[in-house]
Amino acid sequence: MAQALNLVTALESELIRRRGEMDRNEDCYRGNQPLRFASEEFRKFHGERYRDFSDNWVQPVADAPVERLTVRGFRVPGQESADAEFWRVWQENGLDADSQLGFLSAGINSRSFMLVWGDPDDEDTPEVTFEDASQCIVVYEPGSRRRRRAALKRWQDGSREYATLYLPSEVWKFVRPLQRQEKSPQLIHVDEEMRSWIPRESGAEPNPQPNPMGVVPMVELPNKPMLVSDPISDVSGVVAMQDSINLLWAYLFTASDYASFPQRVIIGAEVPKVPVLNSAGQVVGSKPVDLGKFAVDRVLFLEGRSGDTRIAEWQAANLGAYTDVIEVAVGHIAAQTRTPQHYLVGRMANLSGDALLAAETGLVKKAEEKHTWYGQGIREGASLIALAQGNEAKARAIRSGSVMWADVESRSHAQMADALVKLKGIGFPFEWLALRYGLTPIEVADVIAMRQRESDMDPVQAIAHELGRGGPSRGPEPAEADPEAEEDEAPAEVRA
Repeated sequence: MAQALNLVTALESELIRRRGEMDRNEDCYRGNQPLRFASEEFRKFHGERYRDFSDNWVQPVADAPVERLTVRGFRVPGQESADAEFWRVWQENGLDADSQLGFLSAGINSRSFMLVWGDPDDEDTPEVTFEDASQCIVVYEPGSRRRRRAALKRWQDGSREYATLYLPSEVWKFVRPLQRQEKSPQLIHVDEEMRSWIPRESGAEPNPQPNPMGVVPMVELPNKPMLVSDPISDVSGVVAMQDSINLLWAYLFTASDYASFPQRVIIGAEVPKVPVLNSAGQVVGSKPVDLGKFAVDRVLFLEGRSGDTRIAEWQAANLGAYTDVIEVAVGHIAAQTRTPQHYLVGRMANLSGDALLAAETGLVKKAEEKHTWYGQGIREGASLIALAQGNEAKARAIRSGSVMWADVESRSHAQMADALVKLKGIGFPFEWLALRYGLTPIEVADVIAMRQRESDMDPVQAIAHELGRGGPSRGPEPAEADPEAEEDEAPAEVRA
């Protein structure tokens, strides 16, 4: 157990190290963005005013590729159609929805995880979940990016923290109480002792319990992986520009408050005075008028020489300079993240379908890259599903199989139908065309069955379909007549 505790401590330390960037990215995605890059003077007078304001561009950048990531099924080598068993497990675990959460988490936090474990109540349907990078970590064998050595899941529930350590041969479970937020000096030592991980008892299950799959049952889904460093988040590079945009909006709001209306200046005049009355209503003196009212009305008094009074004004500020810079900053975000600019700016002017397709090329390629990055982890997760079901042969086969994804390009129904008709004309089969159209393998099977039922109910269509495939044998075709032979067989009087 000492070795397992040491491994938990080491993995927990690495998980805590990663939390800083993940917490920042999560806050930015939710719009919790503090005012940064402001001068001390501006922060002193206006920082609190814009504390809860953000013009959130991080969220659409993270959401845009996830909208185009939809798993349609799994294909095992040697099978002509999608594997129905893998899809059943996928659907029963609700992964058609949860996979979207996993992809979004990977885009924000640079990675997410897929955990597979057997269900004692249903041996044919393992439990499959997508896990957040703030709770999970996988460590690999030295020199390898695929052979998993161990994995840790750490989470909080109520007043306790839980940890589960996954090894190829066994699984350890630990628990400890949450640390107090405020500690007195007398209880520091007691709290440190209570913070130690202790084995977690779970009824009749042993601790540790054997791992029947023989491999670490957690798979990492990296976002934009690198050869020797951590994967890259889709939003980490957006945070600095996002903070700049928020500051520009704060400047714009402040300028609009102080300088969007003409400000008048009165030079050389005495400050106006109001009379002071006694209880009988008689004037007994005077006092300067409260200049606060003039400050609200944007009027400034500057004393000068008597008789040299004049009025001037400052023109309203040009707020368009701020919005122009903000628009440029948003364009930089679009270019750096390969997010179509019309996703962010929301302004289109008579763009053709080809122009829109070209504008979304970067996002399409970005989504296709994620097919590769996430698909490798999902295939390994499918292999774990087969191992949990006790099918080692299928587990090996799916590792060289493929994940079936929905088309990432946006097309109108008219464009898609026209393309499919042309592909049908050069010989593509109906099943492939139906998958290309966007139907799931289950829906394709249903459509094929419907077509067969329609054919069975229409005898004319059935005969035409049979003839189109070559039809039944109709005996030898009559030989083509030979003119010379017919001439030889003609009567003599005809030949004469």
